[in-house]
Amino acid sequence: MTAEIHQLHGDRPPSLDPMMALVAADMNEVNSVILDRMQSEVPLIPELAGHLIAGGGKRMRPMLTLACGKLLDYPGRRHCKLAAAVEFIHTATLLHDDVVDKSDLRRGRKTANLIWGNSASVLVGDFLFSRAFEVMVEDGSLKVLKILSRASAVIAEGEVNQLSAQRRIETSEDQYLAIINAKTAELFAAACKIAAVVAERDEATEAALDAYGRNLGIAFQLVDDAIDYVSDAETMGKGVGDDFRDGKVTLPVILAYARGSAEEREFWKQAIVGHRTSDEDLAFATSLLRKHDTIADTLARARHYGQRAVDAIGGFRASQAKAALTEAVAFAVARAY
Repeated sequence: MTAEIHQLHGDRPPSLDPMMALVAADMNEVNSVILDRMQSEVPLIPELAGHLIAGGGKRMRPMLTLACGKLLDYPGRRHCKLAAAVEFIHTATLLHDDVVDKSDLRRGRKTANLIWGNSASVLVGDFLFSRAFEVMVEDGSLKVLKILSRASAVIAEGEVNQLSAQRRIETSEDQYLAIINAKTAELFAAACKIAAVVAERDEATEAALDAYGRNLGIAFQLVDDAIDYVSDAETMGKGVGDDFRDGKVTLPVILAYARGSAEEREFWKQAIVGHRTSDEDLAFATSLLRKHDTIADTLARARHYGQRAVDAIGGFRASQAKAALTEAVAFAVARAY
């Protein structure tokens, strides 16, 4: 294989459309599996799960599984059911996250916990985790089971680590990166890597797809953390400044605290512990982030990880799938503009 360098920026705004078109037929099968496995004799389960799954998400993680299958010219169908398992894991974590974060908006709609309550959300999340593992076991590959079960455990560890770091302004950049690698990037990596397993490719191919997904996931989360301060609820599908009010110490805040004056650092200490969370405080926090260029630097870091993702698949031959996966990275980064 000859490595190629692919740039993140082209002549038109990047989009997920090429990847969606590439995997459209396979996604129909994935959606059928999701719909079938969501069913239960307990009416609340499909009602609540359907609310979140039908909430307008792009299904990026299962699409990555399918697109990586295309990249490898995999002719089988196993990856379709496994892509559904990936989406179940993701959806379960969203249900649990919204309870932990006390969120009331997800993808522009009321969260399940706001409508049905915390208990129902947690238990239906557990149901979806169970469905995911049911599908994995049916696939019959211990390697796939190991990858996705490990991802589920790592995601949970990342969420606990984030909870431990919440309202702690002294959170380090290394700890922050460990948190987003676990809670976001791990599932991106697993979603991509399992395509190499079902296609029976070598460990180098598995590692390349893992690196692609992991770096894409980190870039994706960095952008999310940046736009929490500078976007709007309609664009983000969640409340503006949620991270600020929840006391989450993300990279823009870590950088602003490190670069700030003694007076500014005192503000951040008060804000992160929950004593300065008004709209005026959020506006002042955002002004500090802009003053010290921490939003721009966070987005620059996202572009760095995005380029690493693109480079990870540089050794694969040119194809429609490779182009779509490359553009998916550009799209993830460009969401901030």
